[in-house]
Amino acid sequence: MKRLLFACSTLITFNSFAQNNLVLNVDAAKTTISRQIYGHFAEHLGHCVYGGFYVGEGNTKIPNTNGVRNDVIAALKKLKIANLRWPGGCFADTYHWKDGIGPKNKRPTMVNAWWGGVTEDNSFGTHDFLNMCELIGTEPYLAGNVGSGTVQDLTDWVQYVNFNGKSPMSNLRQQNGREKPWHVTYWGVGNEAWGCGGNMTPEHYADIYRQYATFMTGWSNETKIFRIASGASSDDYNWTEVLMKNIPINMLGGVALHHYSVINWSKKGPAVDFSEEQYFQIMKQALLMDSLVIRHSAIMDKYDPQKRVALVVDEWGGWYDVEAGTNPGFLYQQNTMRDAMIAGATLNIFHNHCDRVRMANLAQTINVLQAVILTNEEKMILTPTYHVMEMYNVHQDAKMVPLTVTCNDYAFGNEKLPAISASASKDSTGAMHISLVNIDSKATQDVNITLEGGNYKTVGGRILASGKLQDHNTFAAPDKIKPVLFQGATLKGKTLSVKMPPFSVVVLELK
Repeated sequence: MKRLLFACSTLITFNSFAQNNLVLNVDAAKTTISRQIYGHFAEHLGHCVYGGFYVGEGNTKIPNTNGVRNDVIAALKKLKIANLRWPGGCFADTYHWKDGIGPKNKRPTMVNAWWGGVTEDNSFGTHDFLNMCELIGTEPYLAGNVGSGTVQDLTDWVQYVNFNGKSPMSNLRQQNGREKPWHVTYWGVGNEAWGCGGNMTPEHYADIYRQYATFMTGWSNETKIFRIASGASSDDYNWTEVLMKNIPINMLGGVALHHYSVINWSKKGPAVDFSEEQYFQIMKQALLMDSLVIRHSAIMDKYDPQKRVALVVDEWGGWYDVEAGTNPGFLYQQNTMRDAMIAGATLNIFHNHCDRVRMANLAQTINVLQAVILTNEEKMILTPTYHVMEMYNVHQDAKMVPLTVTCNDYAFGNEKLPAISASASKDSTGAMHISLVNIDSKATQDVNITLEGGNYKTVGGRILASGKLQDHNTFAAPDKIKPVLFQGATLKGKTLSVKMPPFSVVVLELK
């Protein structure tokens, strides 16, 4: 695949900005942007599950279906989330799935030692999650307990949710009210094995993975489940090297990668009242995703040149200090235009590396970290991140259009970042979509796009923008930030001219 090439040089002279130039090779669109890149993450953390997705079957105040909020179901359907990862995260390696099945009044409680030390009643378990995924229309991605569980526990879980014949686990499933299996495809074999998943060495985890993966399915993986290895944290390239070297390719569906946009783990900075310097540093971390994907992919290419194994970025997003007055262990933060910049730029990176990045999960869906939804009792709001992902979902399962970018710099102090992020795709109808992000906090950017190939007559689109980087939606003003029609694009023959306001996201459609 032809990679996205950045050649961003300083073209700024006082208040005069040269044009940013993109060249799209329309006829070279061959590689599919997997819809699974648009995955989300629902950990038992704070009010993501309890009070977010799930409010209880007996709740008469908030409309729900089997305890799951109807407004959340509708919002996530519109978002077209491709998969949903559950129950963690760190929580997954302390979760014992058999505690969350059967009559709810007989389920044992547990202490969530990772997130806030709260006691959970296990009222939201396997049936609740998998039935909810059916309501939303999304693929479940189950994270198995390797850190504190056993091989038997995980193989029993696979059989419980997937086996269609007679067996102890399928019989138990039927006793608990589900006749047919759910046929879950995506399975995580542990989480962050280098840290909260057991503080393992990569060599030890590779052996553990081989053991678990062997018994989760038959020798030839005849059930065709997609097994995902616990992957590296950011730039731990040795972790990826050891896994790819020591695990047979036919035992791997994907290798995970976790990377958060964070300034300093001990002083993350505020979610709303941040400075331009803090914004710049966060965007620097967000754009680092490009080089991380390139370098981890290069290691994978050594052992898997045919790219059979996916790079699964199943935790990504912005991470800040929690909002004042909230439980520090609940990771509740607001979501501003800065988060829209992170989402747009990151998805562009995934699109442009879709030959290897074929699955990803934003952390997290509701009320935690870079959430797409925030709830407060009966109220619900959609965040700027939600709107970006909804605008971008036109790329799902479309063919990636290779492009090159020459752009202005966004400078702060002595540091510089490329001001423009972009990706493009062509869908099954022949329509082309171009996603553009101007991360510059002050300057409007004129973007000149040359279309090599294709024959387009019309251009339309939407834009997400606001007056201040710190702007966000609140329960009092839920629609302060939302997409509107974009009037700043002009198509003349093979040339497209676009005027982008500061810190804005634009998605264009050409027909």
